[in-house]
Amino acid sequence: MSRTAVVGAGAWGTALAILRAREGERVRLLARDGGAAESINRTRRNPRYLPDIELPETLAATTDPAEALGGARTVLLVTPAQTLREVVGSLAPHLSPGVRLVLCCKGIERATGLFASAVVAEAVPGAAIAVLSGPSFAEDVARGLPTAVTLAAEDETLADALAQELSGPTFRVYAHTDVLGVEAGGALKNVLALAAGAAAGLGLGASAGAAIVTRGFVELRRLGEALGARPETLMGLSGLGDLVLTCSGTQSRNFRYGLALGRGEPLAGLPLAEGVPSAAIARRLARERGVEAPIIEAVAAILDEGLPVREAVASLLARPLRREFD
Repeated sequence: MSRTAVVGAGAWGTALAILRAREGERVRLLARDGGAAESINRTRRNPRYLPDIELPETLAATTDPAEALGGARTVLLVTPAQTLREVVGSLAPHLSPGVRLVLCCKGIERATGLFASAVVAEAVPGAAIAVLSGPSFAEDVARGLPTAVTLAAEDETLADALAQELSGPTFRVYAHTDVLGVEAGGALKNVLALAAGAAAGLGLGASAGAAIVTRGFVELRRLGEALGARPETLMGLSGLGDLVLTCSGTQSRNFRYGLALGRGEPLAGLPLAEGVPSAAIARRLARERGVEAPIIEAVAAILDEGLPVREAVASLLARPLRREFD
C-alpha cells in the first residue's frame, strides 16, 4: 500500500509526488483525467505540466480514489481552493483512519471567506490537518533545485513530524503552528502578484514593480494580522518570501495573469490563477476589519467591476500623500 497520496496531477501536485517518490516512497497521484493518468504511467512524464521531467518508477497515477488513498498515511491535497470542499467531501469515504491531510493550495473560499484548513475541517471533522506553503515553483522542485517552505499545524508534534517527513536533500521544510498566518500569506500574495503582473504588462518599469511588492506587503501584513496571523509568520517564507517569488516573473500563474491584464490580452485559456477568485473576498475581509488595502481594492475592482488597469494605477497614484509608516 502507498504511504503517500497526492490529490491533483497538475504541475505542483506532480512536483510534490516526484519529491516523495525520489525519497523512496511509493506514491499514488490521483488525477481527474484518465488520459493524463495513462500517459503518466506509460511515458513516465506529465506531458501537459512537466514534460521534461522524468517521473520515478515508484510514482503511479490513477483516477480511482480508493486506489490512490487506500493505505495512505499522508495525503497531500493539491486542488484549487474554490473546488476544495467538493473534492474533499468526495474523497472522505476513502481516507484511512488517522490519515494526515496536508493542504497545498493557496486561496480563500469565495462563498464563505474561509481558508483551506477551515474548509477541510468542516468537510472531514476531526482530521489531522496541516498546511504547506512558501516560495516554491513546481518546476524548481521537480528539478531538485533548492527550495524552502513552511508547514504549519496547530499540533506542534504533528507539524514537526510532517516537516521531517516531507523534507529532502533539496526541499527544506520549516515547522510552524500558525496555520492561519501561513494560509493568509499564501492567499493574499496571489492577489498582489496580479497587481505586479499588471504593472509589468503596462510597462511601468522595475521601480513601480518594487513599490507594488513593498506596499503590497504592508497590506498583506495589516490584513493578515487583523485576521489573527502572527506578525513573524507574515515576515517569513509563507508571507514575504512567497510574495517576492510570486511577483518575480512569468513562472507565477498570478503574475502571468496580471501581465495579460496589463497588456489587454485575452484571458480565456490562461492557467488557473488563485488570486482571481480570492481578490473580491480579500477586499471584503479588509473592509470588514477596517484595514486600508488600496492595492487589493484596485485588483478586485479590475477583475469584478471592469475598472481599466490604467485607471486603477492612476487612482493609486492620486491617493493623498502620507507618512510611510502611518
